[in-house]
Amino acid sequence: MSTTNLVWFKSSYSGSSGDDCVEVATAPGTVHVRDSKIEQSPELALSPASWSHFLSYATQN
Repeated sequence: MSTTNLVWFKSSYSGSSGDDCVEVATAPGTVHVRDSKIEQSPELALSPASWSHFLSYATQN
């Protein structure tokens, strides 16, 4: 799937003041993550299991 066709949304884990904005888009078998503050931000493409592990770790710290 082309990443240009993804629908991005601000992660609920982002700060509410707009300073820590992470955007997430899902596709079959992949979770895409990028920094919304950087134009043409590089994107991470993670498996759903890796994304779940990341969220588990992030919420513990």
